[in-house]
Amino acid sequence: MCLYEDNRVTLAAGTDISFTEDRAARFDAYGWHTIAVADGNDLGAIDAALCAARAETARPSLILVRTHIGYGSPNKHDSVEAHGSPLGVDEVHLTKQNLGWPTEPPFLIQEPALAHFRAAAERGARDEAAWNERMAAYAGAYPDLEDELAQRLPGELPPGWDTDTPEFAADAKGIATRVASGKVMNAVAPRVPARLGGSADLDPSTHTALKWLGDFNPVSGKDIDTQGSSGGDWDYTGRNLHFGVREHAMGAIVNGPAAHGGFVPYGATYLIFSDNMRPPIRLAELMGLHVVHVFTHDSIALGEDGPTHQPVEQLTALRAIPNLTVIRPADANETAVAWRVALEARDRSVVLVLSRQNLPTLDRSRYAPADGLRRGAYVLIDAPDAKPELILIASGSEVGLIVAAAERLQGQGIAVRCVSMPSWELFDALPQAERDAVLPPSVRARLAVEAGVAQGWRQYVGTVGEVMSVERFGASAPADVLLREYGFTVDSVCARDGANPRRLRPALTVPN
Repeated sequence: MCLYEDNRVTLAAGTDISFTEDRAARFDAYGWHTIAVADGNDLGAIDAALCAARAETARPSLILVRTHIGYGSPNKHDSVEAHGSPLGVDEVHLTKQNLGWPTEPPFLIQEPALAHFRAAAERGARDEAAWNERMAAYAGAYPDLEDELAQRLPGELPPGWDTDTPEFAADAKGIATRVASGKVMNAVAPRVPARLGGSADLDPSTHTALKWLGDFNPVSGKDIDTQGSSGGDWDYTGRNLHFGVREHAMGAIVNGPAAHGGFVPYGATYLIFSDNMRPPIRLAELMGLHVVHVFTHDSIALGEDGPTHQPVEQLTALRAIPNLTVIRPADANETAVAWRVALEARDRSVVLVLSRQNLPTLDRSRYAPADGLRRGAYVLIDAPDAKPELILIASGSEVGLIVAAAERLQGQGIAVRCVSMPSWELFDALPQAERDAVLPPSVRARLAVEAGVAQGWRQYVGTVGEVMSVERFGASAPADVLLREYGFTVDSVCARDGANPRRLRPALTVPN
């Protein structure tokens, strides 16, 4: 049920309904139940509309209430001026006189209103006591369900919830992190009943469908008709939501279960379309909501769809949102850890940025454990005696590239440290000493590699280090061609000045 203040005024001009949209007709076309209240001061009409909306259980209701900004003002009634600024002391005085309202004191709460709102405390106490009685009866009749509810409402996870999380064997060919994510999601979902979500009509591509767990609100029998009647039964037990091609609405919808509690909702689409979701993502962080956003097709390496679908600045834009944790895992096992971090979060949302293309599954007997992702950045492979003269840093899809480049540079006698940096936010939350252990201030020769804009990386590479990035829009070509043409090759990494500390040695001298 939504109440819409139909005042027909905008800040810049009026919006006379004769030349703009018919809001009621638009929502009628969506299949909503609409009610128009002609006078926003008619409490009886508003009460009747609310009762009618409550009685309509098959469709959402929109109540359009015709109101007037500056109501009662003799000079600014229903005006743009009243919308954009306060009435002012003199006009407030005239308005009170016009409405027969006492002019003194300046802020008056009349006794009937005061008594009504103070009665809310007593009514709330009675309602809470009645709720507690019902909850106690429910716990007695359904103790297992009550235990689950008591666990879910504060956001706790069941014991052993991650027991079935898969571990991925080393594989030079590997798999796309979007595919690994789907495997992790489906392994964990049966043990985490709080999981609920879907994609913006992209389940087959984002790999975010929860298999065998049903669809929320599917229609059985005939299709929904124009009046919103299903002609069949509705099933609320499924855990897959179908949002349709509407990313902005998806972002707003998943905020609802998170605000209610008892759910860890998720939504999925391509990274490029995260721009459409920025307002609801930002609102989620303002409210401290726990939502998981799965964004796949993480770079120009998605290939032939071209620059309209290839993200360049989106990673940086998401990292700029306060309280949001962005994670771009490097391989399948980092993806599994990323899901653990995402589900364990409490007062913030988490973004998982995943690849379309296959990425090598790193051999963790040679490289550091993937659990290092929890720290945001970790030493994947180090120089002899842990004394690097060069640090290569990458996130996500480019980590495999710096690993290959490090092997060549080490063959040239350069002591290289490789750092996987899947999350700036997790890394920045570490104590300074732990961050310095990963990126020693004394090692100034640094090269960061990421297939996105370089903005923000300077804080990690310093004034001498370099960033291999994408500073223009993509193009339409196969992924391997694009990566080669944009310089994301072992040859290009090794040829950068930032990857050769000997060429930079005079600038890298650090005073004692």
